[in-house]
Amino acid sequence: MKIQPLGDRVVVEREEAQATTAGGIVLPDTAKDKPQHGKVLAVGTGRLTKDGKRRELQVKVGDRVLFSSYAGDEFKLNGTTKVLLMREDDIYAVVEG
Repeated sequence: MKIQPLGDRVVVEREEAQATTAGGIVLPDTAKDKPQHGKVLAVGTGRLTKDGKRRELQVKVGDRVLFSSYAGDEFKLNGTTKVLLMREDDIYAVVEG
């Protein structure tokens, strides 16, 4: 299934949470923190400004981004892949390197 967000929305695949601590302790799913970074899978057409023009988004497909742990709404694609649908404003930064 392909997803195309509308307007200033972005589809992000959250990166996996760490399964063990630095000391080697295996964490159960309930103790894992939600990662606050992920990869952009799709972007919308941009925000519509007050003068009727469309402003392109600052992120693009393939960017690794940082966001709030509570940003966006989570959905399942193809029954298995979990993705977040969020507004561009929910993204704090693009991670390079």
